Amino acid sequence: MVNVRIYVTYKQSVFDPQGEAIKDAVLSLGHDEVVSIKVGKFFDVQIDENKKEVAQAVKEISEQLLVNFNLETYHYELMED
Repeated sequence: MVNVRIYVTYKQSVFDPQGEAIKDAVLSLGHDEVVSIKVGKFFDVQIDENKKEVAQAVKEISEQLLVNFNLETYHYELMED
C-alpha cells in the first residue's frame, strides 16, 4: 500500500472568502505580520500499487472527483508509513 495526500486549493486568481475572513480575524488578534491566508483541503488515500500505477490513480481520482478545475488546483505527495 502507498499512502498519498492530495492537496486541493483555490487557484491564485480565485478569491478565497474563507481565507480572507480568517486573515481578518488573525489581524484582529494583533498579528500584522500576516499578509494572506489561503484555505484548502486534503485527502489521505491508500492505494494498492499492485493494481494501478499510483500517479495515474491520483490523477484520475483528483480530476474526476476531487477538483473543480474552474476554481481549484491540486498536488500530491507520498506519505511515509
